[in-house]
Amino acid sequence: MGWVTGTVQERKQWTDRLFSLRIDADVEPFVAGQFNRLRMEIDGELVGRPYSYVNAPDERPLDFYMITVPDGPLSNRLVQLEPGDTVELMPRATGFFTLNEIPDGRDLWLLSTGTGIGPFLSILKTDEPWERFENIRLVHAVRHAEELTYQDTIARFSERDPERFQYIPFVSREAHPGAIQGRITTALSEGELEAQAGIDFAPEHSQVMLCGNPDMVSETQSMLRERGLEKNRRRKPGHLTTESYW
Repeated sequence: MGWVTGTVQERKQWTDRLFSLRIDADVEPFVAGQFNRLRMEIDGELVGRPYSYVNAPDERPLDFYMITVPDGPLSNRLVQLEPGDTVELMPRATGFFTLNEIPDGRDLWLLSTGTGIGPFLSILKTDEPWERFENIRLVHAVRHAEELTYQDTIARFSERDPERFQYIPFVSREAHPGAIQGRITTALSEGELEAQAGIDFAPEHSQVMLCGNPDMVSETQSMLRERGLEKNRRRKPGHLTTESYW
């Protein structure tokens, strides 16, 4: 399969390490939650890496949320791109971290760390979660408050249905108004997450999607399995659907 050339429309610098690239490219239709690959030639080698779409399938330009990694050749090149610069993308998205892969339930939990919030923003921009679930909880855990990005987008979700949607931010390394200080796993074990959300985790009514730091994904999944929630598989539908970032 060949690659297509995309043109950068905007680089949004959120913090010294976090940034978004908005790219115009002729890619095939995708499902919210899927990812593409971005590729550049660096020192004579083609270097590519997967990035989830943040934009909804019907939105343009394409939106990718990224973090620069120390000694990461691609991320450190991407952060230097300016409007008009080009980057290669795959024409077709891939991935199964999508709502059409999970069973119905009363509650939809979207648990993320860092740039792992990206696919959840894409999913929430579509009608499907709002049509299928009574309660939606978007959880985003970061180290510092400045990393609580895409606040305008999240505010629109609250405006769309404030009765059903709730945004629960976590900041681990400083106090921040409206945020839980600490880690998702600690708040889960102590009951603080469910108290804040006003709903509980239970196999009878919960669907949980986890995306981000592999340690958070693994530890949270283990804790929820102790409560009877099972990993969601095509051959055996369950309650926990995961995607690790990096």
